[in-house]
Amino acid sequence: MTTQTILPVNAETLKSVSEGRQEPAWVTESRLASLELAGRLELPKLEKQRIDRWNIQSFGEYKKSQELSSFEDLPERAAQLVEGSREGGLLIQRNSSTVYSKISEELAAQGVIFTDLETAAKEYEDLVKPYLHQAIKADENALSALHAATWNGGVFLYVPKNVEVELPLQAVMLTDDAGALFAPHVLIVAEANSRVTYVDNYVSNDLGDALTHNGAVEVFVKNGAKVRFASVHQLSAQATDITFRRAVVENDGSIEWIVGEMNDGDTASDTMSILNGSGSVSDAKIIAVGSGSQKINYTTQARHFGKNSASQMITRAVMREEAQAIINGVTKIEKGASKSDGQQTERVLMLSPKARGDANPILLIDEDDVTAGHAASVGQVNAEQIYYLMSRGISKTTAESLIIYGFLAPVISEIPLEGLRDQLQSLVERKLGQ
Repeated sequence: MTTQTILPVNAETLKSVSEGRQEPAWVTESRLASLELAGRLELPKLEKQRIDRWNIQSFGEYKKSQELSSFEDLPERAAQLVEGSREGGLLIQRNSSTVYSKISEELAAQGVIFTDLETAAKEYEDLVKPYLHQAIKADENALSALHAATWNGGVFLYVPKNVEVELPLQAVMLTDDAGALFAPHVLIVAEANSRVTYVDNYVSNDLGDALTHNGAVEVFVKNGAKVRFASVHQLSAQATDITFRRAVVENDGSIEWIVGEMNDGDTASDTMSILNGSGSVSDAKIIAVGSGSQKINYTTQARHFGKNSASQMITRAVMREEAQAIINGVTKIEKGASKSDGQQTERVLMLSPKARGDANPILLIDEDDVTAGHAASVGQVNAEQIYYLMSRGISKTTAESLIIYGFLAPVISEIPLEGLRDQLQSLVERKLGQ
């Protein structure tokens, strides 16, 4: 039997909090129905790991944060992230609520909406209600239901038809109070032939106590639209990070996922593209560095329904000390998705005899006229490569670093955002203790 999640709130309290935030009746009703589901559904099942043995009970309670009066009031790590990122749009969530939100006048004049999801549910019901909890259903498992009941703050990004947003829109999700519920929900709707890049960072200081982050991302890509979604998670060791991401892509639309999993605590993520339309495309790049006694489980998925749809997923993970990683890639080509192409690669590099890695490429093909392929490898740093570099006068530590950067380079070099490339490079150095 799967251990059930202990609900962090009862229906009466949840209703009171929702009404206190003056949420629309349909939001309150959705929360209460989802809470009821959370009480009877099972936890999600992770490949080769028991999530019920993780710390997934430290949700905290809703605490509204004060609006930000100055960026100097942010912790140093969060303040660094907002430097030079305010031109297009910037949103900051601190613990349970949004403390800063701004979009450029030019984008607002074009009809682009970039605000927190709580505000959007009140002011743009006709745009939010048809999509919220539709890509990730509340009834999928106990955690998806609990998230649908308790989400807070979050992001709503709407790009009208034919609008191309040149500058990235950015969000910083900060948690620095372990007693505060932290469950952002990101909802993106890109109308036909639109273009947009969204970047977010999840960051925390030393929390001093355990925290469970239960987050969700839903992206809807309409005909011919292109969405680039980049996310970096760098939560502290006290935080257990569980994130579900899902994109629904229509005809000739494309979704590009760029994910840096740089947490110090146990982490599970599931990033899925549902390629409903003909000619739809998904490109996923995931890099991860595990350290200490971390347990991590990363799943990347592509489900092909449309003809001539294409998916590529590349995951590279480096495990040091006693970290354990399960890396899953799932390509599913449904009957009727003829001439589709699905490719995936998962590679894990272990830096310690006690580190563990497991790469699981899976192809599920229900159509004949398709192409698909996978590659996977798990291994330690090549001793001959280290010896070769040391013979050229390079220290062992530097030699290992060069090999690690070379291992991650095929993914990092493909990231089209220079600032994000530099950020991931510095985070890799931090995680490797350099």
